[in-house]
Amino acid sequence: MRTAIGFGGPASGKRRDWDEQVEFLREAERLGVDILWSAEAWGMDGVSTLAYLAAVTERVKLGTGILQISARAPAMTAMTALSMAAMTGDRFILGLGVSGPQVVEGLHGVPFADPLGRLRETVDICRQAFAGERISHEGRHHVLPLPGGQGKSLRLAQPANDTIEIWLATLGPKSLRYTGEAADGWVGVCFVPSCPEVTWGQVLEGAAAAGRAPGSVACQAGGAVEFGDDLEALIEPRRPGVAFTLGAMGSATANFYNDAYRRAGFEEECREVQRLWLDGDRAAATTAVPDRLITETNFLGTHEQVTDQVRAYRHAGVDVLRLQPEGPTAIDRLDTLAQMIDIVRNVSAEPASTGPVGTGPADTSS
Repeated sequence: MRTAIGFGGPASGKRRDWDEQVEFLREAERLGVDILWSAEAWGMDGVSTLAYLAAVTERVKLGTGILQISARAPAMTAMTALSMAAMTGDRFILGLGVSGPQVVEGLHGVPFADPLGRLRETVDICRQAFAGERISHEGRHHVLPLPGGQGKSLRLAQPANDTIEIWLATLGPKSLRYTGEAADGWVGVCFVPSCPEVTWGQVLEGAAAAGRAPGSVACQAGGAVEFGDDLEALIEPRRPGVAFTLGAMGSATANFYNDAYRRAGFEEECREVQRLWLDGDRAAATTAVPDRLITETNFLGTHEQVTDQVRAYRHAGVDVLRLQPEGPTAIDRLDTLAQMIDIVRNVSAEPASTGPVGTGPADTSS
């Protein structure tokens, strides 16, 4: 398994800490992390940070985690990806996602309707550009060239580069199957290793239906990492964040995270947390978060417990483990990261376990 870490928006409502983040990320590369993912929500953008990191790193891959497709025209997304690939010596990964209705409509002023259709069109246009073709597209969301105007089908002036990987952050069953059909990797969230069929299994079904060879799509998933003997003490601080995800990440009718965890076996618990949150009882919503949802989606406990969890992720089909090392200081977080990288290397060297992965019944909802 490879390892990855993400970094978020400095100077987004807090003190400027970019230099500290850069030093941490450079040290993470020295420790052996394979991929660094930028964040893009409503803070810093997901590209300029990676352009800076390209100049101060040597080996690690640099991925956008993720670019919001509604924030950019597809041709500009392709131009940006080609530029980043050139600047990084082809260490760049184009990570794309649809974001959510509150950000898309509230921040970018673009209708959120048909997000999968918009994603498909963006990927198709990017692939045309990467292949060095003249860009021509007739879709619901994008028509190129614009009909009735003076535009013509253009080929980008940058050299073609069809080696740029496109990874998709998807959650719904239909979009997961599309990921298997068209993407190089899945930026997994809401992944529960005891129930991989509702997320990664859908990606595998899409890949098989498209006639793609096994291993054509990389699977990334993971969570926070914290070592300790008192598991309950490690679980408790994470309840508010999970409650926020289940209750507030979206609206009462469109919370994709809540939907995904419900499909993974937490139906009643997720509905109850959301109901309490929307009723304004955040304390009760936090208390209602089940322990197992936290322990299955993070790496918490003793060295042995964390090692067993890494094995569970490997058996479930994950080949890129995304890590969020915890600790009060940067040194503590790096120590945690170093321990975790050693565990991942040791587990990766073990004989692969056998058994069905991601073969459960398909969910036919959107």
